[in-house]
Amino acid sequence: MDSPAPSPGTRLIVRITGLNHQGQGVGRSADQVVFVDGALPGETVDVIVRHRAKRHLLAEHRSTLLLSPDRRRPPCILADRCGGCSVQHLEDGAQARWKEDMVQQALRRIGGFELNVAPILSSEAFLGYRNRAVIPLERTEDGTLRAGFYRSGSHRIVNMNRCPVLDPRLDRLIAPIKLDLEQSDWPVDADLSAEGGLRHLALRLGHHTGELLITLISSHRHLPDLPVLAAAWMERWPELVGVCLNLQPTASNTLFGAETETVAGRPWLLERFAGQDLRIAADTFFQVNTAQAERLVPSLIEALAVRAGTRLVDAYCGIGTFSLPLAAAGASVLGLEQHPGSVEQARANAERNGLERCQFEATDVETSLAEALDGADALLLDPPRKGLSPGVCATIAASAPERVAYLSCNPATLARDLAMLCAEGRLTLTSVQPVDFFPQTSHVESLAILQRN
Repeated sequence: MDSPAPSPGTRLIVRITGLNHQGQGVGRSADQVVFVDGALPGETVDVIVRHRAKRHLLAEHRSTLLLSPDRRRPPCILADRCGGCSVQHLEDGAQARWKEDMVQQALRRIGGFELNVAPILSSEAFLGYRNRAVIPLERTEDGTLRAGFYRSGSHRIVNMNRCPVLDPRLDRLIAPIKLDLEQSDWPVDADLSAEGGLRHLALRLGHHTGELLITLISSHRHLPDLPVLAAAWMERWPELVGVCLNLQPTASNTLFGAETETVAGRPWLLERFAGQDLRIAADTFFQVNTAQAERLVPSLIEALAVRAGTRLVDAYCGIGTFSLPLAAAGASVLGLEQHPGSVEQARANAERNGLERCQFEATDVETSLAEALDGADALLLDPPRKGLSPGVCATIAASAPERVAYLSCNPATLARDLAMLCAEGRLTLTSVQPVDFFPQTSHVESLAILQRN
């Protein structure tokens, strides 16, 4: 008979043998799996059980009895409290090895593939790489403004004045903007638990151009003298090209609302990506690590055999981030994207770069993909984190072009989808390339390549 699981409050000594996909240390106590924040493989830790679930225990890390050789002092003083980064205490090289193994294990355990993944493409910059931040805001009872990311597993803001994973050109804006917002009389309420008001501060940077965009996300537009403050910011930072106000009156986890107003300057910044000019708005999806995303373009051109006349479908194309460089390499591209605003930007970006071989449609991928694939030579997939629907997988399996590239930020959904795509035997998985877009976090990007049999 199995021994009863320890109750909350129980003290345990646990040997950590791995990390889960959230960066928590994983060990065992008797027949129970134990997850421990801040613990690393090879360590023995003293913990207290805080929560007992059906299949695992969540425990609080009290002390480390045996240290991992891969442990280091985190580069951020808030690393043990802020939930923005989960593995800053792990050496950069060990982070890369763990992420590579995470992709490998997902392919084997979830997808049933024995293919060995390629060595991970590590980021050249382990800090200062993020070109975007959306920072929750709150005001305390004494009027102090707090800005920071949430503590892991909570909605409690960890107040900060800087963030070392942000590009320094963004990082330097946090403290002065916080001070200006604190000195205003505007209500601040990230979770809409009171009267509403300011919710988030969004910062965006053109990595190559240096252009900056500031967006305040608020539940309402009643922010007296906002144009005056915006004008002062524009004068203070010459590289700032616009200040926007986004209205999000709904109490939800969706950060941006549907309506964005331009307070000063323009509502987009210009970025140079893989030789193309891109207009990027405040609420536009764009990869947060510009340099790592650019490294994928030559791989895509080679894997999809792009040359003059290649007919390529780019599903979930966004603003044309990859569509444009592939068109510049010779492909005739049809981009499919559900978000009308992104499609509008994609068309403007194609026109700006003189790429007449790009066509973009505002449509649901699942309903339009079969027709789009008729006569296509290649398919690029870059879906949201939840991956592909069974319907999309079935359409691709039935109408597979010669080559398919699947870019994913979630190893679990990637492995699941690849198994569905290959189930009928029309497609074969030929390679998977992990890429570290997100150093200091548990996230990893992967590029999978399939060929038609």
